[in-house]
Parts: sequence; C-alpha cells; structure tokens
Amino acid sequence: MAEIIQKDGTWIFDGDALRLTPGRDKNVGLFRRTLGELVVPLGALAGVSFEQGRRSGRLRLRLRDGADPLLHATGGRLAESDDPYQLAVESDRYGVAEYFVDEVRGALLLDEVPADPVAEYLLPGPAVPLSVSAGDGTASFDGERVRLEWNWKTEDAKSAAGARTLAVTDLVGVEWRPSAGLENGYIRFSVRSAPTKAPPKYDPNSVELWGFKKDPLMALVAAAVQARLPHPAAETAVRPEQPEPARQSTAAAEDSHDAQLRRLRELGELHRDGVLTDEEFAMAKQAVLKRM
Repeated sequence: MAEIIQKDGTWIFDGDALRLTPGRDKNVGLFRRTLGELVVPLGALAGVSFEQGRRSGRLRLRLRDGADPLLHATGGRLAESDDPYQLAVESDRYGVAEYFVDEVRGALLLDEVPADPVAEYLLPGPAVPLSVSAGDGTASFDGERVRLEWNWKTEDAKSAAGARTLAVTDLVGVEWRPSAGLENGYIRFSVRSAPTKAPPKYDPNSVELWGFKKDPLMALVAAAVQARLPHPAAETAVRPEQPEPARQSTAAAEDSHDAQLRRLRELGELHRDGVLTDEEFAMAKQAVLKRM
C-alpha cells in the first residue's frame, strides 16, 4: 500500500484502487470539499505523474477517456484548484510522492491496464440527491428527475412558467460551462424532441451562472446527470446503414483474431471491476471464443 498525506488531501493506493480524500486546509476549494472522497479503480487510470517545483510539487492522475462522468461533463473546464485528480505536495514529501507514482505505475504494468478509451463509466459520479443554488436558479437532482427553480434575479420570460421538472429519460444531454471574462456560464439540459437555441438567460431548461463562488458546484449536478445518460461511446457505436460491401468489410474486421483478443481483455477488465457478474463474464467469454 502507498499513502501520501498532505494539507491538500490524502491519497491512498491499495493495489486495486486509489482513495482520494480532500484535505481540510482553508486553501482546499469548496468544489473539492463538496465532492468529497473519490474511489478510482485501477482500471480507470491511464497514468500518473509527479511534477517537482522549488517550494511545492503536484501529483496528477490521468484517467482513461470516458471513465469518469465528471470529467466528461466538465470537459477540461474545471479550474486547477477544483480538479480532484491533482494533489499539491510539500517539498519535504517529494520522496513519498515519487514512491507513490512508482507503486501505481507498477500496478498498471502488472495488470496490463490499457490507456485507451472505455465504452462505459468506471466511476459512479457524484452522490445524489444533491441541490445547488447559483446564478439565476436552483438545480436539484434525485437520480431520476432534475428540478429547476427560479429566484428573484431570473428573467420573467423564463420564470413565468414556474419551476420545471425534467425526467432523466427525457434528456439527451447536459452541458456545463463556467463564466469566462465577460461571458456568463450556464448549465443546460437538452430535452428530447425539444431543442432550443435560446440563450441560457431565457432558456427554461438552463441556469445562467455569473462567476460566483458556488458556480462550479453546478458541475456536480451535470456530472450526476451525465452518469445516468447513455455513455458517449454508445453514440459512436450506432452507425448509419451501409451498402452491402461496406457491411461485409466491417464484419470481417470485427471478426478478426486481434479484435476478439482485445474483446476478451475488455471483458476481463469489466469482470474484475465488478461490472460483469461471474455468470455474465462466462457467457460473454464463451461467445467470443466461439467466434474465434
């Protein structure tokens, strides 16, 4: 086991997963404190690094694309101070940080964890229920429904119809953007069969954000909803109808020996991470072996 304890937080690696706990120091931001502890399975990692500085260093985790709904929902727009996958390291703990990196890298090599994207979320997203008030409204999510309520700062054109309740089954997407410069941010829920191009200020399915302290917390709502929507990889898996020669070519590629070996490795990872039961893994493995 490897462990590093800092004012910024505590990271523990037990060989199978990393437990990331934010610190209680006053410099730890509201977003990380609200998000709380994260458990990252080894299979979700693409890499780990440590950067030394004169006075302090920084541990960084790199997750596989598509593994975390929070990273997908925020799209790299979280401020560095809000990033839960970074840890500030004091100079007298550089040796501990380097040991921590070696341990994680060794486990990644030993388990042959690939760095390529995944086709389903390996982290559950923020815990629900949760509710955040920021900008011109409040967004609440209980795991099945999003409720949007307005305040005295909301434009009349948006608040006239009152609070809105959106079922996850009616949503096709969620987007969060922080304010930047003179441009306000927002969280927007895309409703099936009801697209809109209205600015967030007037869109009844959006909360407009103005750059205040609680704005990043709306990213937690976005991530919790994203975790319950179809994985982005599912969209690319649905391909348009192809001419017969193209379909035959695609089928031949998918039936190749290398493709089946990759599929077996993916199934093994899903089984190890608890996504597939023993019975489901055995059935899926048998099906792949028959195709080989």
